[in-house]
Amino acid sequence: MKISEAEILAGRILVVDDQPVNINLLEQTLREAGYSDVSSTTSPQEVFALHRKNRYDLILLDLQMPGMDGFQVIEGLKTNERDGWLPVLVITAQPGHKLRALKSGAKDFISKPFELVEVTTRVRNMLEVRLLYRKLEGHAGELEKAVDERTAELRASEARYRALTELASDWYWEQDEKGTFTKVSGPVLEMLGIRVDGLADGAQGGHVEGWNEAERVVLQRAIAARQPFLDFIFSRVNPDGSEQKFQVSGEPMFGPACQFMGYRGIGLEITTRQPAPRRPVLVA
Repeated sequence: MKISEAEILAGRILVVDDQPVNINLLEQTLREAGYSDVSSTTSPQEVFALHRKNRYDLILLDLQMPGMDGFQVIEGLKTNERDGWLPVLVITAQPGHKLRALKSGAKDFISKPFELVEVTTRVRNMLEVRLLYRKLEGHAGELEKAVDERTAELRASEARYRALTELASDWYWEQDEKGTFTKVSGPVLEMLGIRVDGLADGAQGGHVEGWNEAERVVLQRAIAARQPFLDFIFSRVNPDGSEQKFQVSGEPMFGPACQFMGYRGIGLEITTRQPAPRRPVLVA
């Protein structure tokens, strides 16, 4: 990303000095260097309102002024500046003031008496950095907006996905990374006749009365390997001798940093509960 020469020369500059002779010299120097938008004030109290109105790209600020010195102006600009990058180039004849000004938030300094080559060089460099910062700020705003829009699209898509899966199945479920069910919709409790955490224990390999353990071991291996599974069949025998069969599909969920977040999927009962046939009793 580059800042063109035309963009630099069009930068908005404010010169603040209580001495009109200094203002005239700086304005003339900048205009002769090609800068087209240069304004000035001899009143430091006016700087805040002027900056709120014009959003200057650079403020050349004298530190020693009556009534309000440059350090007070810098502090006031900190509360006035929205992007956190204070566009202040201080003007001072006191070597000790330079470090203090930089610590206060100024970005660079110009020494008095003026060396005109130094003035134009520092002004150009600061304007280039300032305009680049603003351009990056604009791109960050565009990126944030795009992320927000994409997030809204994904949420809407997720809502549609859940609505469709709930219509196409008996229940929709989600598990966290520990295998605990965090969401279950549909009449799953009535169908399974157990609580959801019991199913979670079975999915993790714990023994649940009546379930086909061989089937559940296969399912457990798929989950441990973070693999999706489609139309997996598992079954159980109820205390009354009836058998239930279920069909479940699931897929792993991963976060932005590719971290495993759990599983989600659908399930349905594929057989009705019917008593197992009784063996004939032989009578002697």
